[in-house]
Amino acid sequence: MTLPSPPDDRDPFLVSLGERARSLRARRGMTRRVLSEASGVSERHLANLELGVGNASVLVLRQVAQALGASLAELIGDETASSPEWILIRELLRGRAEDELRGARLALADHFGVRSELQSRSGRIALIGLRGAGKSTLGRMLADELRLPFVELNREIEQVAGCSLDEIHNLLGPAAYRRYELRALEETIQRYPEAVIATPGGIVSDAASYNMMLSHCFTVWLKATPEEHMRRVVAQGDLRPMSGNREAMEDLRRIIEGRAAFYGRADLQIDTSHRSLAEAYAALRTGITETLGR
Repeated sequence: MTLPSPPDDRDPFLVSLGERARSLRARRGMTRRVLSEASGVSERHLANLELGVGNASVLVLRQVAQALGASLAELIGDETASSPEWILIRELLRGRAEDELRGARLALADHFGVRSELQSRSGRIALIGLRGAGKSTLGRMLADELRLPFVELNREIEQVAGCSLDEIHNLLGPAAYRRYELRALEETIQRYPEAVIATPGGIVSDAASYNMMLSHCFTVWLKATPEEHMRRVVAQGDLRPMSGNREAMEDLRRIIEGRAAFYGRADLQIDTSHRSLAEAYAALRTGITETLGR
């Protein structure tokens, strides 16, 4: 669908609202068509919303927020105005650099006892990244060499839910999926003091799950270019969630852009672009050895 050029006299609030809607959609890995189907809001209406020219009603915004698995407050950008303490904390953090914010987050995690030091996290190696990054293939190779259990978190989610991923998404929706994902991660951490874990690409979109992973696992971001991701997914015979979308590559770039800052919180980053399987594994193995000494 060809979108009109946004006018120059757009309302700043609507522009910010559209940017948040687009960012949330990218982080969730949803195309505009998928969001339209999930929310019951037309693609044209969503396009205008994201362009900052859609004067959407509160009911429409609630539908969009629910389909994104986000709160209405998160969508409109006022989630930290719920109490005086939130407001004071927000002011302390406003305008800080990324490294300062990271330090504040880690200090809070230490204060509330939800963060473990590297040594206690090193038993579980969690691989994160989009489909086609090599999480399953490289994860199995790493688990075999280290003689550790290999856990495909998607399979654990299906065990917890008692149905397939497609059934969860199609019948129960994104909010239910996130609940099962968190529960599956909790059970995996409890069950395996040592393991290699291949995670779903969108796990970074849920703060509760991603915080738990960062606190209890050594995380590795397997990254690649959008073109490389697409080539590998096509080679697997699966274009989900891009199937039938003429703007698949553009959507994929937006997903990567929306999630990159979250993937970047991993302990280690390995670029698998333009590398053979053997070369990608050698880079991963070297990174693990240099960082964890194993």
